[in-house]
Amino acid sequence: MTDAGFATGWRLVRGLPEPVARHAFRLGADLAARRDGPGAHRLRVNLHRVVPDATPDELDALVRAGLRSYARYWCEAFRLPAMDRAAVLARMDPHVTGMAPMFEALQQGRGVVAALPHSGNWDLAGLWFVETQRRMGRPARFTTVVERLRPESLYRRFVAYRESLGFEVLAVGDGPVVYRTLTQRLREGGLVCLVADRDLSASGLEVSFFGEPARLPTGPARLAALTGALLVPAFPSFTPDGWAAAMGDPIPVPERGGRDDVAKATQALADALASLIATAPHDWHMLQRVWSADLQDRGR
Repeated sequence: MTDAGFATGWRLVRGLPEPVARHAFRLGADLAARRDGPGAHRLRVNLHRVVPDATPDELDALVRAGLRSYARYWCEAFRLPAMDRAAVLARMDPHVTGMAPMFEALQQGRGVVAALPHSGNWDLAGLWFVETQRRMGRPARFTTVVERLRPESLYRRFVAYRESLGFEVLAVGDGPVVYRTLTQRLREGGLVCLVADRDLSASGLEVSFFGEPARLPTGPARLAALTGALLVPAFPSFTPDGWAAAMGDPIPVPERGGRDDVAKATQALADALASLIATAPHDWHMLQRVWSADLQDRGR
């Protein structure tokens, strides 16, 4: 039933006029905000850490904006295969910043690890990179790792969707082959994009994130240390009528660095992601537990 629901969404939503689809998803987001279910409540708790000085009314407005942003992502995910890609990229081009170090590294044959949070429309940001590389005459592809959704048919549907955009998709939990593939792509001078604001492996490192302990994955820093790749934080977000993506300053990671170097780089990445998220907290779609205190509470 879950897979059938998503299949119906991809079929029906892309056929609706864009204003109608956007309005419907916006209404759904507002309804979710009023109901304050588990996802909305978790978003509220998370955003309160990002904007601790927000008044209750300000936090209400921020949660509503966050759910609208998340609903916009899903609306666009269903519509993207049928959208005019050239028009979409033209609307995004003026709002992409900080990419020079990444492109310089790729031009020199050096791999790049882009670490990003769950924000904005990350699929469309990936498409922008693929098509920009194509325009530059470079291989139009990058590699990423995703959660293995259930049921399996739904996971395959999402993989097919992202592969149609030019992504090479690997699954969390598929064992050593994932790490070997990522390492190989980076040593070949490719781009690897990893979501880095939530630890899915249960083996992450505890860092300070918005001033509180949280466990974040060490994979981005470990891959950079192992391969000599450039490590850069990235933040996709929305504009009122388009899309944006910002790259932060590259994070130093000594090649062949040890555990302490990886830990230092992971903390630097947490700081960089926090700074980027703070520029548009409503576009951070984190409806799960991140901070250590929340993870401990779940186990009680």
